[in-house]
Amino acid sequence: INPDGRPQLSVVWVKTDGDDILFSTTEGRRKQLNLVADPRVTILVNPPTNPYSYIEVRGTATMTTEGGRELIDELAKKYMDADRYPMDDGTDNVRVIVRIKPEHVVTMGQ
Repeated sequence: INPDGRPQLSVVWVKTDGDDILFSTTEGRRKQLNLVADPRVTILVNPPTNPYSYIEVRGTATMTTEGGRELIDELAKKYMDADRYPMDDGTDNVRVIVRIKPEHVVTMGQ
């Protein structure tokens, strides 16, 4: 939730670790600041090949910087086929791993 009370939405790259969902952001980014203030999260996955199906996962986020660079590089390989995530090069970005522990899951379609 943004400081003005409105939801904050953005597309993120994700991976699973057991039942948990992980994504990456950076320290100081609005997403990270919002999660510090309120760790409740909803993730919605909508496959492009089947636009009438989705999975919604609601849960609570925890964050760590440990392994942050490694996760964004792993996601860059998965989503960009790049060995390293290039957008942080030349910056002082500190990568954060956001881990969502699912508490409620809703599915629609197949």
